[in-house]
Amino acid sequence: MEYHLKLPASSEEIKKLHVGDIIFVSGSIFTARDEAHLMMLEKDESSLSFDPSEMALYHCGPLMKKAEGVWQVVSAGPTTSSRMEIFEDKFIEKYGVNIIIGKGGMGEKTKKALKKHVGVYTAYTGGAGALAADKVESVPAVYWLDVLGMPEAVWIFKVKEFGPLVVAMDSYGESIYDRK
Repeated sequence: MEYHLKLPASSEEIKKLHVGDIIFVSGSIFTARDEAHLMMLEKDESSLSFDPSEMALYHCGPLMKKAEGVWQVVSAGPTTSSRMEIFEDKFIEKYGVNIIIGKGGMGEKTKKALKKHVGVYTAYTGGAGALAADKVESVPAVYWLDVLGMPEAVWIFKVKEFGPLVVAMDSYGESIYDRK
């Protein structure tokens, strides 16, 4: 099945998704790699200037440029998600993120957290950074650029029809990576 979701996605919408479905998302997504995950896990949720539960989490270290005072995305391909496996379950629990976008898969801890908290992990094609950049309409904010640097900073992207994303782990505990 193919779904076009407006973010934030409700639990009811997430429960409709199954491994192998294709989704496209519109709304706000935020990037977070290793260092951003660690920083956010150390912070109190109320200290953030954005609400991760209202957005999809994108494992991405984008290449950005600033033109006339406005950030633009040059390339925004996914980064290897398995690096976040050590703390993704805690991140899902703390921030209520219900859509994760990445590449290469996640492990057992994330799969269990997605089932418990009603979320999905979706795979985006590696090497398609220019295609991803084309789906970003604007960059409303960036956080911790001065501390973490460009690839590790948290970027907020407003996207339209971002995808195609393949549901690789669903809220029922199914994983495309378990299939033989």
